[in-house]
This record gives sequence, C-alpha cells and structure tokens, in this order.
Amino acid sequence: MSEISREILSVGDLNRAIAASLEDRFDTVWVCGEISNFKAYDSGHWYFSLKDEEGQIRCVMFRGRNGQVGFMPQSGDLVEVSASLGMYVPRGDIQLTIQTLRRAGMGGLYEAFLKLKAKLAKEGLFDEERKREIPTHPRSIGIITSPQAAALKDVLSTLARRAPHIPIVIYPTLVQGPDAPAGIIAALKAAEKENTVDIILLVRGGGSIEDLWAFNDEQLAYAIASSNIPVVSGVGHETDFTIADFVADLRAPTPTGAAELAAPRKDQLLQELDAMKQALLQRVDQRIEREAQTLDQLALRLSHALPNPDRMREQIMSWQLRLNQAWSVRIENMKRNQSHYQSQLEILNPQRTLERGYAVILSKNKDQLHAVRNPRELNTEQGFQVRLAEGQAEVQFLKVLHEP
Repeated sequence: MSEISREILSVGDLNRAIAASLEDRFDTVWVCGEISNFKAYDSGHWYFSLKDEEGQIRCVMFRGRNGQVGFMPQSGDLVEVSASLGMYVPRGDIQLTIQTLRRAGMGGLYEAFLKLKAKLAKEGLFDEERKREIPTHPRSIGIITSPQAAALKDVLSTLARRAPHIPIVIYPTLVQGPDAPAGIIAALKAAEKENTVDIILLVRGGGSIEDLWAFNDEQLAYAIASSNIPVVSGVGHETDFTIADFVADLRAPTPTGAAELAAPRKDQLLQELDAMKQALLQRVDQRIEREAQTLDQLALRLSHALPNPDRMREQIMSWQLRLNQAWSVRIENMKRNQSHYQSQLEILNPQRTLERGYAVILSKNKDQLHAVRNPRELNTEQGFQVRLAEGQAEVQFLKVLHEP
C-alpha cells in the first residue's frame, strides 16, 4: 500500500483506538505503589499518581468508588489498588481508573509473603503455560477444607444448586494454624492417590493475613504446582490474595466463587447473555467516568480563563467576512472556467464545420456508419449518406473517378 492511500487518523481517533485496545486487552489489575500529587476535587473525585523506583502512572478514583475507602489518602502513602487500564483521550495519558484502594500490608508476614512470591514467580510456578485446563464438565469434584468451616456449607449449597448430579468427595484437613500446611498437602496427596475426582476445590473463608498464612506455605505451593489434578483456589474474600491463589490453576474470589467455576450452570446461554450485559454496563460506566473526568478538566480550565465576549464577537465577524470573500472569489473563478470550457466545446462542435460549407460522406458497414476519409472507399455498388449543415441525404454514385 502506498503512503498516499493509507488512512490518516486524527489525534483524537488514534487516542480513542488506543483506549479501546487497552480496555479490551487488560482486565482488572492489582497495582502496588506510593501515592504522589494527590488532589481531591470539589466534585468528590480523586486524582493522583502511583509510583515506585521504576516508574509512575496517573490514577483517577471517582466519588462513587472512593466513598468506600475508609480513609483519606495522602502523598507518600503506600497503597494497593484494583483498577482498569485505559487512556484519558483529550491528553493522551495512560491512566488507571481505580475501583478499590487499600493500604499496603506492613510487617514481617507481608515481607515474607512478598519474598516467597518473588522466589516462586522466578521459578515459574505462576506461569500461565504451566497451569492445567479446568474441565468444563467434571465427573466428580473434590473439596479440601475443614469440616467445621462455614465455607464448606456455602460450597456444598452452591454445588447442589448448580450441579446436583456431580458426586462430591470431601478431604478434611485443618486450614489454620502451624499444622495446617502439612494437613492440606496430605489431603492433596490422598486425592491424587485415589484418582476419583477431576477437579479439586481448595477453600477457606476470609480472615486476617495471620488466619490465612497456612496458604502462604512454600511446600504447599510446590504440592499444588505438582498436582496432577487441576486445583481451583477459593481462599478468603475477593481482596485476599495468597500464594496458593497464584500457583493454583484457577483463582476464585471466594469459596462460593470456586464452586461456581467448578460447576458451570446448565443455562450457559443465559450466562453468556449476562456476561454481555455486564460488559456493556462496564463500558457505559467507563464512558461516564471519562466524561466526568473531562468535566473536571473543563471546570479547571474555566476557573483560570477570562474570555472577552466583545473580542470573540469581533473574531467571529472577521471570520465570516473572510469566508464570504473567499467564497465569492471561488464562484467567479468557476464562472470564468465555465465560459472558457463552453467556448472550447463550441469550437470543437462538428456542426460549426458543416455550417462553413463542408459535408461529410458516411459509409454503411454492417449497419454501422463511419466517415469516408479515403477516395478509394467510394464505389457505385453501395449507397452512402451525405450530411450537410441543414440535413442529410442518401446517395449512390453512378460513376467514381479516382485521381492518380
């Protein structure tokens, strides 16, 4: 394709295409960083940047979301956010639209969690290529949890409602305390040895980082990674993350969510329609939030601008005058060109030649007429047509003399 034939985009169209690509490419992401340049506008929206030693990114959190944070962030705070990645089209800035914001974990347990997470990530235990595919129609489902856990009741209730025909095998174990990791590993080994379930749900209800620490055990991470049965983790609440979540083949936000992922509903078509509805609502919310951000920027610009109505009126009148003058010049040029083309066409009109006394002899060939240019085409056998300025006549020559 040549350069001249390629589509030329406006800056706005290009930015909108980039924004759409980012929204389609990235789902909700979790990001940890330090708050910088925090500003709370009168509209209730928050604007700031998240930074670390390697870079920074702009962020916006709208009023409907930040009302649930529970504290007023300040520059320098270390926080964790869940957000969608997009672009603010008018400025061409990539930004995070934040849904959830919380203080970053502190203390020795959190540091140990980060170190183990980095180590296992380097070893490839979190790689998507390593994860096993979750069966869409499991023949039986295994559950590893405490028999006294409230999460077990929720999981069993969900499975009974969604897929009552699927057999369930419970592998009881402790899910909290120093003996819990070994118990969970033993339950995994028992499920592998029996080989009667197609998928394992590793579930526990929510709690503090100390309550969930058993699921941050290094040996448990290796056991989950080496399991020949796909593992779905449903530990804690949606905002809780453990090492088991990262190494499992699929992470569910809650124990109930794990049961829903393991046993998809029979009315799959309705589920797909609901997913489309949620996607449309998300797009609408994103559009509303982008427009709200635009309004904030316009409000800021208006607060600093002092327009002169008289000067603007003069400019409009000047532009109208220039436009009228340019249009008049163009009309005159078009009229001159039209007159010129008419005179040229008149000169080339064959009728003008005939009016000067000339005639055209036409020969018939297969019901088609063509002008005779060579005298040797004239003969006495066929008829000819002679066209003059004021009409035409059919003739036949009695004698034709060809000059040498």
